[in-house]
Amino acid sequence: MAQTVVCTGGIGSGKSYVIKVFQNFGVPAYISDNRAKELYTENQKLSIGLMNILGNDIFEDGKLRRDIMASRIFSDSSLLQKVNSLVHPFVLEDFIMWKSRMERDGHKLVLLESAIYLESSVFKGSADYVVVVTAPEQLRVKRVAQRDGISQNEVMERISKQMAESDRLSRADFIIFADGKNAVMPQVYRVLKKLEYFDQSNM
Repeated sequence: MAQTVVCTGGIGSGKSYVIKVFQNFGVPAYISDNRAKELYTENQKLSIGLMNILGNDIFEDGKLRRDIMASRIFSDSSLLQKVNSLVHPFVLEDFIMWKSRMERDGHKLVLLESAIYLESSVFKGSADYVVVVTAPEQLRVKRVAQRDGISQNEVMERISKQMAESDRLSRADFIIFADGKNAVMPQVYRVLKKLEYFDQSNM
């Protein structure tokens, strides 16, 4: 059975780049956020549930209006919690099926990207190791503001809804610094070496 390493971190921490480095070493990665976007439209039960929580106008011509969804859930913590409680079980079920396919293909290690792994009880116990990606808050705010075209205040509001960085780091098996100062590849290599990934003929 393949081991699961979850890669998590706060918004703007640099998870996407770290995941690409893992993939470059041959580790298949399940990107929860990307798959959730696809499931919103693929799974009718999920899309109906979202409309019940957020309103019918979050879908336009069968496509999710993520801008409307984001503006509502990030300004109302109760709505965010309801959406997460709805979406997470669908994502976990999809991940389990994906992992089975990876195991059949011979992979001994898989990566699960999940920004909310440590906050969600649904995912508890689904990973063998936790990798937390971290970066200074000022850098995270700058990255997200540029990426999403929003104000720094809006980014700070989103960060305030997430787990405190100190709590996240205290629950990590491995910490990767994506701060632009520490090279990421050697850090990922050290994680994989400790997990004996290179001894399992994965490369």
